[in-house]
Amino acid sequence: MEDSIEVILQDHSRVLPTDRPHPVLSACTGALLTGLYGVWSVFVMPGFRKVPWSLKVFAASSAGFQCTGFEINSILVAYARSKAFWKEVPSSQVTFVKKDFWKTDLSSYNNVTAFLAPGVMGVLGEKLLKELPDDARVIACRFPFPNWPHQSSAGSSLDESFAYDISTVRSHLRNAPNATV
Repeated sequence: MEDSIEVILQDHSRVLPTDRPHPVLSACTGALLTGLYGVWSVFVMPGFRKVPWSLKVFAASSAGFQCTGFEINSILVAYARSKAFWKEVPSSQVTFVKKDFWKTDLSSYNNVTAFLAPGVMGVLGEKLLKELPDDARVIACRFPFPNWPHQSSAGSSLDESFAYDISTVRSHLRNAPNATV
């Protein structure tokens, strides 16, 4: 017995009707999109702030500095690397690495720019004082280091940045009462 195409299509339309949405398919699609948005909002979106860290690396590079950007989020590292590729920035000038800078020896760096939460600035300050050479300069974006005298600042409110000379900070902390270097 040979069925016509209309009969075959009628049989299949009863299994998965095309004239109305299927509730299981709709629920699965909604759950998938909600999950993707959840991952985006928790892990990726914080990296796309008003001034992302990769833009600071590109700005320093354009000023003539050889730069290394540290990031533990793979998606942000891939984004920064692709942006460097499309901007045709040579890899000898800018490098982005998926690495935890807390576990990295920073003694070979003369300039450090930090864009971190205020709660970790004290701990970062201790690390930088232990590892950086005396002629190093540190730029803190948005949140200053506690108890460090800054050489200069630019901007205001959440767009403020602070510049520190490590030798001046060490000297200040040696002379300050109850300070540890």
